[in-house]
Amino acid sequence: WDNADFSRGVGTTFYQEFRTLNTAKPPFVRDVEAKIRRYLRSSYSAAWTLKITWEKAPAYAARTDTWRTNTYQAVLTTDGSRSYVLMLYQEGGMQWDYTRLPATNALIGYT
Repeated sequence: WDNADFSRGVGTTFYQEFRTLNTAKPPFVRDVEAKIRRYLRSSYSAAWTLKITWEKAPAYAARTDTWRTNTYQAVLTTDGSRSYVLMLYQEGGMQWDYTRLPATNALIGYT
């Protein structure tokens, strides 16, 4: 992820932890398990999941553009032996004006 800049009071970051070993699983965790099963064709039952959300995050430097923001999530999950990361982006993709970023080689995802 590029440098999000929260210094102008625009946007927020928050997280939610789900400990689900031997407990009832909330709908969000069941959805994560279903995605992993569907995409990887593997049985999976989460013991722990962490959802991190960057909401309405402006690009660095926020002093130049605070109205083009991005909302995205990273979901980390494990069953105790296998771990996965889901990277989820707002519908419509990258909203930052990459031509105004310090580096113009913006990438959604990871390498």
